[in-house]
Amino acid sequence: MNLLVDRLLHDTTAVSLPGFLPELLLCATIVVLLLAKVLPLLSRVDPLVWAFGGLAAAAMAAIPQQGLSEVHRTELFTGMLVIDPMAAYLRVLLLGFGVLLLLLTKLTGLADRSSGQDFYVLVVGALLGMCLMVEANHLLIVFLAVEMASVPSYVLAGVEKGRPRAGEAALKYAVFGAGASGVMLYGISLIAGLLGTAHLPTLASRLAEMNTAASASPQAPTLVLMLAAVMIMVGLAFKLSAVPFHFWCPDVFEGAPAEIGALLSVASKTAALALLVRVAMIATPTAPIDRVVADPPAAVQVAAATPAAVPTPAGFVALLIGSLAIATCTFGNLAAYAQTSLKRMLAYSTIAHAGYMMMPVAAAVAVAGAQPATAELAIAALLLYAGVYLFMNLGAFAIAALVERSTGSDQIDDYAGLIRSSPVTAVALAVVLFSLLGMPPLAGFFAKFAAFRALALVWSPLSITMLAVAAVNTAISLVYYLRVARVATMHDEPDTRGPVQLGMLSVIYVAAVTLPLVLLGLFPGGLADAAQQAARGLWP
Repeated sequence: MNLLVDRLLHDTTAVSLPGFLPELLLCATIVVLLLAKVLPLLSRVDPLVWAFGGLAAAAMAAIPQQGLSEVHRTELFTGMLVIDPMAAYLRVLLLGFGVLLLLLTKLTGLADRSSGQDFYVLVVGALLGMCLMVEANHLLIVFLAVEMASVPSYVLAGVEKGRPRAGEAALKYAVFGAGASGVMLYGISLIAGLLGTAHLPTLASRLAEMNTAASASPQAPTLVLMLAAVMIMVGLAFKLSAVPFHFWCPDVFEGAPAEIGALLSVASKTAALALLVRVAMIATPTAPIDRVVADPPAAVQVAAATPAAVPTPAGFVALLIGSLAIATCTFGNLAAYAQTSLKRMLAYSTIAHAGYMMMPVAAAVAVAGAQPATAELAIAALLLYAGVYLFMNLGAFAIAALVERSTGSDQIDDYAGLIRSSPVTAVALAVVLFSLLGMPPLAGFFAKFAAFRALALVWSPLSITMLAVAAVNTAISLVYYLRVARVATMHDEPDTRGPVQLGMLSVIYVAAVTLPLVLLGLFPGGLADAAQQAARGLWP
């Protein structure tokens, strides 16, 4: 007994706490911000300083000292969390995004229009939940992390109390979120009760055994497992705003401040995609069981060695994710056509890009058993897309927030004449939109090309269908992205308002978050290499 306690203490102090340091810094930041409301000594400091300092420190602590190549899969807190190259990569992206988001809220004055401490507590708390989503290795953490990211987001959607649409957006978001969470929790209880564990790698091991048994016995509970998978997917699809669980997204993005739209569009989607990869890996016969289970059962080896002879859940999960991806990107692009509000158009653009990013996950799950190297390449394409997507959507929502603050409107027609009143902002908007479209030589082109290349390499009926749909949808999106760029650069200012007035710091910020799209387009090797290293080790 003493030996067990000693081992647990050693694991906690020597492995888990150091690996959990960025999240601990976020927790400390939340505590300081809460205490600043009651302690005069702390309240003398601008809450932005505490929040920015905490997020910056957490981001620095999250950067691997020896690079991603030296990060090895390590389980924390007896297997509840996992730090691997993918978690390390995405954690840096999320925390770096948080730092940039805080700077944007200072420029737009969003925090000043609400209680500063409360606002920053909610932002840091949401980012903490998203980091846990990236690192989840247990179904309990899957649910808790989703809720920890979601609950602050519900409040942030309605943070501007004076706007009726903000309150409606927050209520709609919370109601849909509660329903999706309840369905996901029921699915988690089904699969955990059926397989006798909630540890994700052990779930993969037992699912492989059950799949082998199902090939010999029709009594295996295959339908129950499929039902559990669908229910869990409901919760993840809500976070991804995937069709048909997207209804909240346009209304929330339109009613909430654009800065919060950036948080929901970038950070929330990135964390949800990482969690989708973690959960979908349960269905693959080559999930990293050998790294955490001392003696993998022989059934796992049989399932991995004969993927064609032994039916696996991977095909069902891949088809489920692929079907959602096809419907999501198609609906998002078609619905964006008729929008007159830039924030609402960006909401549908977010839905479409969620569909694009789900496609490599479906392809990876489909071929992980027979072609683990190809599956790894597909996840690397997803991670590259996520890194570029951060700058694309942050730039788009930053411009929307700053222009709305100046004009009081988010209508696309009110961007007319932007090239004359703020040329840098107009050029930045065009760069962001062309990158979202996937036009060379911008970074968005290389991100989409990597995703499309991964689909082509898989070369299955599902992947080819997804590739064709993605190509057609990219052509469709040309119309609404170019429409906004044309209004901003070629139309005259409307008589109903004066020129858009943006301060020098705002223009510098917009240029700073847009410039990486040009640099990464010209020199994509660094981010592509990091994404490749981050995908390493997901499948042996």
